[in-house]
Amino acid sequence: MPTRRDVALGLCTLLAAPAIRPARAGSVGEVRTAATGLSQLHAIMVQRGDDLLVAEAPRGPGLAQLANIKSVSKSVLSLMLGTAIERGEIADLSTRLGDIAPALVPADATEGAADLTMRDLVTLRAGLESTSGRNYGAWVASRNWVAYALRQPRVAPAGGRMIYSTGTTHVLGAALSVATGESLLSLARSRLGQGLRIEIPPWTRDPQGYFFGGNEMALTPQGMLRLALLIRDNGVHNGRQVVNRDWVRASQNPATRSPFSGLSYGLGWFLSSSGWTIARGYGGQVIATHRDRSLAVAITSDPVLPARSQGHFGDLMRLLDGPVLALG
Repeated sequence: MPTRRDVALGLCTLLAAPAIRPARAGSVGEVRTAATGLSQLHAIMVQRGDDLLVAEAPRGPGLAQLANIKSVSKSVLSLMLGTAIERGEIADLSTRLGDIAPALVPADATEGAADLTMRDLVTLRAGLESTSGRNYGAWVASRNWVAYALRQPRVAPAGGRMIYSTGTTHVLGAALSVATGESLLSLARSRLGQGLRIEIPPWTRDPQGYFFGGNEMALTPQGMLRLALLIRDNGVHNGRQVVNRDWVRASQNPATRSPFSGLSYGLGWFLSSSGWTIARGYGGQVIATHRDRSLAVAITSDPVLPARSQGHFGDLMRLLDGPVLALG
């Protein structure tokens, strides 16, 4: 792992994408046809091994333009947590919130909030009422997002069932900033952006100045594909270990299960029974990798339309499990 350095990437230039190589024409054609037929899909990139097989943007701003990746940010946040543990800034996943960032816990927090572990937070098992869905608006309108999330009533034991809540990952992001002494933007740029040579612009901050932990980051489809390749290749990019191999592998061990999609969930990543490791964001933003087939995928979609498991996201899973998987 690289040592910590002050890195100001700004808006860095992406390396040229790998040349598109031939594959089984029928399979590639099926992917293109299926993708074009999904009215919400903006762009798709598929790489097998070192060969870029599909790079299409039937709609939207294109492959080299920034897109809001929505809750794909949660999976990126998990990678940053892995770097903090690797460097000893956080001891391990059993580290308590109250031990590394006690000032984040308000005096009137729900009982047990200070005892939440990094594992509880990254696996979305804090046990507190969700701040997503119908509760999202009130949460982001509050004066202190971290405190608001930690004041939510307990609806399950900590470490119990998965409760999808962006407030939970925002608490994790704020804790990471406190533990490392760096903002999430600085961490993302120095520990991921620099190694992958991808652009990571500033994104939304909360009223206390913490960058949004788990939403509103922006990447290009090309940058998303590099993150997919990083996961597929056990944290290595261009021969350099960007994220610890053991962390990447541990992230893909199921810890819980989504009550909505039925997908398993590891350390910030969804896991399908067909072998995909997936980062999923509102509207149909997807980073996916299938190590056994040497596949890496980036998909962007209309960010303002929902992508439910029975709707557009379900269509994307059928695309991944069908024509895309056939490329491997």
